[in-house]
Amino acid sequence: MDVSLTAWVLTVVVLCALIAVDFFFGRKPHEVSMREATVWTVFWVVLAILFGIGLAVFEGGTPSSEFFAGYVTEKSLSVDNLFVFVLIMTKFAVPAQYQSRVLMVGVLIALLLRAGFIAAGAALIANFSWVFYIFGAFLIWTAWKLIMEARAKDEGEEYEENRFLKMVERRFPATDRYHGTRMVTGRTAAGSSRRC
Repeated sequence: MDVSLTAWVLTVVVLCALIAVDFFFGRKPHEVSMREATVWTVFWVVLAILFGIGLAVFEGGTPSSEFFAGYVTEKSLSVDNLFVFVLIMTKFAVPAQYQSRVLMVGVLIALLLRAGFIAAGAALIANFSWVFYIFGAFLIWTAWKLIMEARAKDEGEEYEENRFLKMVERRFPATDRYHGTRMVTGRTAAGSSRRC
């Protein structure tokens, strides 16, 4: 895709501004209704359509059609992410009023990790085509682990935290309850939590 640097910079700046407004100046924690979720979904879809039209006008039909093809693919793939989000929210017992904030933090982390993994994966694949087999094996292993966890849950086996989570909790201070929307808390002398 041959898009000017100006278009890329403008796109990233506007996207960062929209995310910052939603994250820092957005709604207070509350349980999101179906109506509110629908309104926000329509808003973001319309914004994407306008962006695609803007690409067609300023950059040409090819970048616009490539954007829409990628957007439709990504949107359809995001449906399976909903099931993952539901599993995560359930597993960590996230209160309904904090779920939208947790989801936003998760999406931001996913965007950063995705950018890094795409860059690293593209560099690896460009130099070593056999890496595809390793990526494929990793996906199969991940699917198998998810199936095993789902079966264990259906059979009523006792929940056990995974080893990675246990290691993180041993190495970093963690709390077993929520402190509003705070991402970081600390302890005062009396033992009550305070924001760091």
